[in-house]
Amino acid sequence: MTTEPVTKTAFEGLSLIHCGKVRDLYEVEGKLLMVATDRISAFDVVMDDPIPDKGRILTQMSLFWFDFLKEIIPNHLITADVEKYPAVCAPFRKQLRGRSMLVRKARPLPVECIVRGYISGSFWKAYTQGTTVCGVELPTGLRESDQFPRPLFTPSTKAALGQHDENISITEMENIVGKVETAKIVDVCIKLYEKAAGYARSRGIIIADTKFELGWDNGELILIDEALTPDSSRFWPVDTYAPGGGQPSFDKQFLRDYLLSLDWNQSPPPPKLPAEIISKTADRYQEALARISG
Repeated sequence: MTTEPVTKTAFEGLSLIHCGKVRDLYEVEGKLLMVATDRISAFDVVMDDPIPDKGRILTQMSLFWFDFLKEIIPNHLITADVEKYPAVCAPFRKQLRGRSMLVRKARPLPVECIVRGYISGSFWKAYTQGTTVCGVELPTGLRESDQFPRPLFTPSTKAALGQHDENISITEMENIVGKVETAKIVDVCIKLYEKAAGYARSRGIIIADTKFELGWDNGELILIDEALTPDSSRFWPVDTYAPGGGQPSFDKQFLRDYLLSLDWNQSPPPPKLPAEIISKTADRYQEALARISG
């Protein structure tokens, strides 16, 4: 059932330490409380109009993937059961239920970890300008939405709110996080993608690409933030897949496509979203969750 959209949170007595594009992060008794709002961003700009139930969908999908992928890499989840949260959270259980997670603290990697199984989006745009993208030499003659022979790991910088991430090469990533660490991160992310993509295809969804968030917890590499949601991934229906152009999607690409049709420079302030765009975006998020989690 759709609930009143949540665009911001304010829990008296809890320490708000970060307000991201979608999630609000609180520190609670040495742990972190992640709360997924219904905010939505596109081109690194947060829209003024929320997508109803989006935060709950993101949380439930991340919980599914954390459990599904836990044999490849541990994750930061402690519990998503609000009854097991510290007592200080008790007054806010109703607001927190379904859209929050209590997690371990970790030191996030200073780079975004993107795995691409298909050529699309900014990667396709860069490819049209030359076959070397992010330091990777790609075959000539690729069509938009073609599948790569094998998944590609393509890191990017982490931009400040309102700024745009920038693709970097593996060599540049090695200079930032170290060569040995980079090799480990690449290996883990490819394994995560391959297992998730295989399962998703069995559920009628192609994961064209996705962004993983990893961090260090006492020297251990763990999966953090969210995992394989419509916010961090490009989901296409298997039954309509046809390379040679853009694909219909279960993610916020629908919103991006609408925004690209406007005379908007992809900088704040964002345009007002029509009710139809909000509703259709919400429907796509709902269907993605239903297909993935059953």
